[in-house]
Amino acid sequence: MAALGETESILGKDLALRAGIPANYLSKVLWVLGNAGIIDATRGSGGGYRLRRKAAEIRLSEVVELFDRQKPERRCLLGGTKECSDEAPCGAHEEWRKVRATYADFLQRTTIAEITQRGGGQAVPIDPSKG
Repeated sequence: MAALGETESILGKDLALRAGIPANYLSKVLWVLGNAGIIDATRGSGGGYRLRRKAAEIRLSEVVELFDRQKPERRCLLGGTKECSDEAPCGAHEEWRKVRATYADFLQRTTIAEITQRGGGQAVPIDPSKG
């Protein structure tokens, strides 16, 4: 959807084909995105799905949080039920904290538009008339 023009929509079945995922699974994802105000759905002739805001305004963190609602577990990366903390770290604690921080920073600073772009800054066009 990010590769579409701002006023263009794409049918769910076409989006499922392009994404290579089952339409019934995609419909559940689209429902969550719609309820979160990230996409709009329009019924009828010329209808379909489109982003509600510009792709450059939607951070990956907004989308990921919808589907990964659980807070990162504080259990030890090395296994067991021990809770890792700065006060009682495991051998991997410091490096794993860096990985978590890098991941969170990536999600926060990266937009949908940025991941849509391909070499040379050109967005990959989607022709909504082709399935």
